[in-house]
Amino acid sequence: MKFYYVYILECSDQSFYVGISSNIEKRLEGHHKGLSKNSYTYFRRPVVLKWIQEFTSPELAIAFEKQLKGWSRRKKIALINEDWDKLVMYSKNYTQFGKFSKAEEESSILRYTQDGLSSD
Repeated sequence: MKFYYVYILECSDQSFYVGISSNIEKRLEGHHKGLSKNSYTYFRRPVVLKWIQEFTSPELAIAFEKQLKGWSRRKKIALINEDWDKLVMYSKNYTQFGKFSKAEEESSILRYTQDGLSSD
């Protein structure tokens, strides 16, 4: 069975990149090496894998990637942190809630390590 991966990278400028691949190891290697100067991550290296989800359907993976690309930064952080309450709250009405400072957002991000996700 072939798998498709939707993933979120955190770039060196603290922006997020959302991507999809059927060969995640090769794709991440490409991000790290900077194979194309035209890619979003090229001048934002190093990048860190923050979140990944496996799919068996390419159509579902593509649809979810497109959905994630439309999410706000704080909604992506809620997904990365598996903070389902905040994810739902941010889905209801973005303008209803005040903006967080960059420090508040960064303090809630889980860091990806070789052993998996862990908090700083």
